[in-house]
Amino acid sequence: MLGGELPRGKRKLVDAWIELHQDELMANWQLAISGQRVFSIEPLK
Repeated sequence: MLGGELPRGKRKLVDAWIELHQDELMANWQLAISGQRVFSIEPLK
């Protein structure tokens, strides 16, 4: 997250999603900083 706050329970869900998708997030970051198109990542459900 870049800023703001979430209730503790929701924050735990987001943190778990980030952990599950860390490789995809990092790959997208590398694509984005090199000016390439990023791919979709399964949303939090």
